[in-house]
Amino acid sequence: MEIKAIEISIPENITAEVGERTITVTGEKGSIERELWYPGVSIRMKDSKIIVKAEKIRKRQAAMVGTLASHIQNMIQGVSEGYTYRMKMVFAHFPIQLRVEGDHLSIANFLGEKKPRSARIHSGVDVKVAGDLITVTGINKEDVGQTAANIEQATRIKGFDPRVFQDGIYLIAKA
Repeated sequence: MEIKAIEISIPENITAEVGERTITVTGEKGSIERELWYPGVSIRMKDSKIIVKAEKIRKRQAAMVGTLASHIQNMIQGVSEGYTYRMKMVFAHFPIQLRVEGDHLSIANFLGEKKPRSARIHSGVDVKVAGDLITVTGINKEDVGQTAANIEQATRIKGFDPRVFQDGIYLIAKA
């Protein structure tokens, strides 16, 4: 087994800085800073490339090289293109009313409930409601995905047959 190393090339319009434990990637959409560190794995800058390399021949370090490289590639894609998740609101009888209130999405009249449900919106994520479509956008893939999951989980139905009661907010597209 040989020592695993992955090279990630940085596009011209993006700048990256590698610190001791943090990586900062800046592009046209914004900037992301993350702490990426694992024992036995080094992350270095060389020319216009980031090199993620395992220092020892160990299975866990080799696996983490791929994981950390994927995180860095997601950061580069986020600051250059961004991430967009589209969701659809589905209801049979009671029309769902959505309102963005600061860092929460208020879901009122879900299944005729009197008390509105709430879903947390992570910082740096923008949620737009247009009719029965919800658009979740941002530059951090994990924050956008977690916000979409929070919205989907807030409308989860317990105690009813999901084949009959299909009301909720569901993810329909990722871009």
